[in-house]
Amino acid sequence: MAISVGDRIPAAKFRVMTPDGAVEKTDSDVFAGKKVVLFAVPGAFTPTCHKNHLPGYLEQADTIKAKGVDTIAVVAVNDQFVMGAWSKATDADDKILFLADGSADFTKSIGLEFDLTANGLGVRSKRYAMIVEDGVVKTLNVEEAGGVSVSGAAAVLELL
Repeated sequence: MAISVGDRIPAAKFRVMTPDGAVEKTDSDVFAGKKVVLFAVPGAFTPTCHKNHLPGYLEQADTIKAKGVDTIAVVAVNDQFVMGAWSKATDADDKILFLADGSADFTKSIGLEFDLTANGLGVRSKRYAMIVEDGVVKTLNVEEAGGVSVSGAAAVLELL
């Protein structure tokens, strides 16, 4: 069953690249005492994720944070090296926290995984955005079609 509005983010561990190498961040590190916009993509550098989803958050990062958001984070079922490279390639280091969910543990725990094994991509995350306050999901927008409409930065801004 997928996570819902009002649910608490489950215990999770993410990997994040820093200038000193990979570090682990827990759900508490990311969400406790903070207002967080978390959006998920099926994969770093994939066409829709790289050209349509992430750019809106980069362009609107200051506006989103001005609405009281402490952290904008993106999660994908990719390893920390890919997520770190994606952050560097998009000059997003100061604006967005890139969370690696390499084994899809977090994605599966919130019930938002889907299987793209037939396409050679394995288990991936559905595309979504949520606003989380102190670890509790306040809004959740999951894309039903292939585009970026309800999970994009513009849609999230309307909810803040």
